[in-house]
Parts: sequence; C-alpha cells; structure tokens
Amino acid sequence: MINYKTIKLIIVQLTAVGLISGCQTLTNELSLTTKPVTTAAVEKIQPVQPKLEQQLSTEILPEISDKIILAKSVTATLSHLADLDQQAIQTHQPLVQHQQDEQQKNNTVVNEIIHEADLALQKENNAWSRLQAGMQMNSVMNNRVKVQLDWFLAHRDYLNRVMKRASPILPFILDVVSEKNLPSEMALLPIVESAYQAFAYSHGRASGMWQIIPSTGKYLGLKQNWWYDGRRDIIESTHAATNYLQTLAKQFDNDWELALASYNAGPGKIRSAIRYNKKKGKKTDFWHLTRIRRETKDYVPKLLALKELFANPEKYQLDLLHVEDEQSYDIVELDSQIDLALAADLAGITTEELYQMNPAFNRWATAPKGPHRLLLPKENTQQFKDKLAQLPKNKRVNWVRYKIKNGDTLSQIARKYRTSTTLIKNVNKIKKSNIRAGKYLLIPTSTKSLKQYSLSKSSRLSKIKNVPRSGKKITHTVKSGDSFWSISRKYNVKTRSVAKWNGMAPIDTLRIGQKLVIWKKTSAKAQRVSLVNTSPQQKMHALRYTVRKGDSLSRIADKFNLRVTDIKKWNKVGKYLQPGQKLKLYVDITRQSG
Repeated sequence: MINYKTIKLIIVQLTAVGLISGCQTLTNELSLTTKPVTTAAVEKIQPVQPKLEQQLSTEILPEISDKIILAKSVTATLSHLADLDQQAIQTHQPLVQHQQDEQQKNNTVVNEIIHEADLALQKENNAWSRLQAGMQMNSVMNNRVKVQLDWFLAHRDYLNRVMKRASPILPFILDVVSEKNLPSEMALLPIVESAYQAFAYSHGRASGMWQIIPSTGKYLGLKQNWWYDGRRDIIESTHAATNYLQTLAKQFDNDWELALASYNAGPGKIRSAIRYNKKKGKKTDFWHLTRIRRETKDYVPKLLALKELFANPEKYQLDLLHVEDEQSYDIVELDSQIDLALAADLAGITTEELYQMNPAFNRWATAPKGPHRLLLPKENTQQFKDKLAQLPKNKRVNWVRYKIKNGDTLSQIARKYRTSTTLIKNVNKIKKSNIRAGKYLLIPTSTKSLKQYSLSKSSRLSKIKNVPRSGKKITHTVKSGDSFWSISRKYNVKTRSVAKWNGMAPIDTLRIGQKLVIWKKTSAKAQRVSLVNTSPQQKMHALRYTVRKGDSLSRIADKFNLRVTDIKKWNKVGKYLQPGQKLKLYVDITRQSG
C-alpha cells in the first residue's frame, strides 16, 4: 500500500521550496484525514519566500536540476497512482512496489533540497553575511597584514570568544554603519580595540567597546560623570565612534587606512607623519609612514587581517558563529532614575545580565539626570513594562532619612551611602556644601547589598584589586604629593603595574586618602635590586629637554607623564621658562611606551 501521508509530506515540502506548482488541487483530491505535515525548515522559509525563491533559482536550482527532475517525475507518478482505486493498486502491485522504492529515493532527494534551502536561508539571515556584503576597503596582503592574520589563525579560541560577545549587538552596529554609508569593516573595529568588551579600560584611559579617551569623548558629546560614562554606552558610543570615523575619513579624502590610523593615534600625529614624508620626498600612504608608533603600525594591519578572515571564512576554515541579523534587545525609555537590581528583578534577568547590556552605568542605579533608558532582551521587555507600570515612581529607588551629626560633611555622607554629593544637594535643594547638625537629609540608596551590583564600577574595581598576584600585598594610602611615579619608586615596582593593580591608567589623578594595592617582590634577589637601585638616575632614564616656544611646565609634565613640582626640583627653576632653556628630566620609560 502507498503511504499517503508520505506522499502529502513530499508534496508540501516541494511546494514550500517552489519546485512544483498546482499541488493544492492534488492534495485535496487525495482526501486525506491527516493535517498537512510541515517541517521547521518550511516554517522558516515562508517569511522570506521571495528572496529565497530568487536564491533558489540563481544558486541552488542549477546545481540540483537533475534532482528536481527526478522529484517532479516521482511526484507525477504518485499523483497518477493516487487516482487509482484500491483494485487498480492491487492489480499493479509490482508497479506499486517499484514506486515505493522510488519514493524512498525521492524522500532523500527532498531532504537534500530542504537542507540546501535551509542553508541558503541561514546565510540570508546571518549578520556576518551582511558584513561581507558591505565591505568596501581594498584587500591588502603584505607581510604586516600576514603577521596579524597568522596570529588570529593561531588563536581561534579568541575569535570564537569575540564572535560570541559581538553576537547580541552586531546587527545594531551594522545598522549604524550602513546608515552612515561607512564600510562594513568598521563593525570589526571593536575587535581590534577591545575584543568587543564594553568594560575594557586601557593604560591610556580609553574606555568602552570603541576605546574612547575622556577628551575625545567630551569632544564627541558623550556624558561622563560619577553615575554614567557614555564611552561605555553601547548605543551612544557606537554613534559617537562612527561619527568620528566619518569625520576622519573626510579629513583624509576617504583614505580609510589613514582614517583608521588617525582613530588610533590622533589625526594630528598622522598629519605630522605625512608632512615629514613629503619633506623627505617619500610616499604619504599609510604603509610608507615611519614617524608613527608601533601600536599604530600594527593597528590597520589587524583590521585588514580580520577583513580577510571574515570575508573568506571557508578559505581559512573559520566557523562563523551564526548571528541572527536582527536586534535581540529593545530600548526601553524611562522617565526617572531606577535601581538597577530592581530593574533586573522586574525584567526577570540577573543584575549582571542587565549591566552587560547597560555597561555605561557606574553605580547601583541609572543616572539621576539621565539618560533614563535601558536595553533589555526582547523576550523580557513586556514583563518589565507591565511590572514597572504597577510600581509607584517613588519606589524606583530606596530612600533613607539621615540625621546630620556633628562633624559630618556631605562627602562623608555620600561615601557612606554610595552616592554623590551633587545628588544629595539636588534632592535636598542645598546650594552650598555647608550642613547643620540636627537637620535631616533624604538620600537615595541601593535596594540590595552592594555585592549584588557585580558590574558596578566599585565592584569591578574590588575584583581587580583582589586578584591574587605574586609577591606581598601592601595597601598604600595616598598622601599629599604622591604620584604613580613616586609610589613606584618607593616600592621598587613599575608605574604601569601600580596602575594596573588598581584598575587605573598611569595618567589618572590620585586622591588624597585613596587606597592603592601594591604587590611588592619579596625574593632575596628583589631585595638586592631594591638596595642597589636607590636613585632616580639609576632607575629612570635621564634626558635633556630643550624648551620650545609655547612650552610651559605643565605642558612638559603632561608630555612626559611627570609632576610640575618634580621638574622644578630637578632643575631649580621657577614658574616661567625661556625658549632654548635646557631641562634635566627623569622619565619612567615604562610610562612612555604604548
């Protein structure tokens, strides 16, 4: 007997991929009692049928035309058999047996066709495919690019981690890049900058996925305050970074290699390097620039190596993680401050998940003056909105009524309750910092213990400070006159190490009373070195600097990561300098590299 259910499944499958037409009449004539059988592949195909039909006709059908002919032939035969009555089928039993064998073959053919169609659909709806289609930069394969390409190929686990981190936000970044008519390769730039880590913080004070330094962030209009850092805001930083790239491209006549080098080193440095080459009669393209840092020389080749990899994954046997080409989150606008742990509870996600999607928030709540906006997984958005609607606005943060004691200051109270003096002043309508004992203050506080806010700035800093390292752990309290340089001299450690151990950059400002973690070497060898290297001349690099027109003590100090007071002490100079004047400087080489 013929399996009519199988016949109908074949017809439904073939109809779904557009291989046969007019099957509705045929299926009706079969008068089957079972409902039409569909597959997950068929359901996937329906929403994108027009695109898929075009792809089938131009890419898949030419390769499987012989299979289609066989499928159509078998279907026609099955249609003929379906019209036969029971007696005719029994009469033609040998033919039926033969046809059943053919049916088995046909099932295999149809499954292959469905598989091909499903692969085509996946490719169509993959964010990496959109990235490949939008690439505009010229492919380059020289020794500098090959070195970077070889490194990536030798570290495939790293690429897999990066792709996993990128997957929730890649469609959004591609949308922004496309809106601004930028090469889609710009969506690979966060791999070079931060490995797609929104909490990345560099030795140069660059922060966020796009690694924007504070001054550039300010220039690009990104808010940076105690509560919020727009450089880590996925939405704001992406718009700011791509706007900046657009500006740089215009400055360098749409030479994207020079524009990217400028993003890394600063446009002034690249223009200076170009002027130098012109003066020497050399070419001025990126590859011929010599007066740029090693980091910048490697920066553009890294991006071009990534372009080569993601443009040709089959060639390099790179398995691209499938990323649905649609945003996986919603932007939910709020009209007031909200506790982030409370927001996570309302949405039904963990606080850590909320911070990962909203990494710009430094503290336990959104910023009092905004932005009042959260990114939430699409599947959790409606639950959040429903529960938020039931919550009175004054319950979105916890409030404490605090009685001021003798000796209290606003800064002490703010530290105690993990908030800012500005917020306390605003809430209580205080214009100056003077407060009187016996009066009361309203203070917004977190609803849960601070351990629950695992990715707040203070929690992240605590984790960094408590990472086990070699040597003896010492806590240093910053005193007046302390600098990273003087502290590193005191404990015989590198300046950059002190900064790294404390989640800071060597050029960050230290606060009096601030606690720093120091890991001091305890071996006998280290002790001998400490006894020998006691003077700045032995530990630091001494150089002679000639004062130029426009120089000042503060400008020279900034240039060499020094303190003005040290320069004055070493040279016995006053406030003013004269062009041509010679200064002796002791420079920590570790602070000048990279």
